[in-house]
Amino acid sequence: MVVVSGPSGVGKSSFVQELLGADLDLKYSVSATTRARRAHEKEGVDYFYLSREEFRRRVEAGEFVEWAEVHGELYGTLRSETERWLKARKNVLLDIDVQGGRAVRKVYPDGVFIFVLPPSLASLEERLRGRGTDSEERIRLRLENALREIALVGEYDYAVVNDDLKTAYRQVASIIAAETCRASRRLKSALG
Repeated sequence: MVVVSGPSGVGKSSFVQELLGADLDLKYSVSATTRARRAHEKEGVDYFYLSREEFRRRVEAGEFVEWAEVHGELYGTLRSETERWLKARKNVLLDIDVQGGRAVRKVYPDGVFIFVLPPSLASLEERLRGRGTDSEERIRLRLENALREIALVGEYDYAVVNDDLKTAYRQVASIIAAETCRASRRLKSALG
């Protein structure tokens, strides 16, 4: 289990795309959300888009490994998605927020937890504004949440600053490769 977290706008989606294209034997666990689908996004590829009612029903049924309300929307990782890949002996990649990372660590304590940091809050604000998808109020909320999330970076195994995407990506890929080769993981895999 590989968890990549960081504040909104830090570039997690770019990392995910690069990592999935690398030779790291990673499978992406598509999250569920109640937020509206953006024009370029596809159902079952970017997210599973659920109504609030359906999301709540699945929470009550215990279908999520983790879920949280972030920026006024519900997000969660379906247990069926993670278990499908883990049973196939694949490394599972989760792109989730800090709240989700905490919950996943409780279920998968031997996972690899990587926090992606912005070079500065000013650069993060610039990235959020550059998207052109959020209102001023939403940007302010995301920046406030970013401060709270960054304060929790010590709960992660690794912290990578995304000041240059290629350099930061290489660092994240190296972490995943090294963790895959960790003796305890190889032994567990061989005996599992």
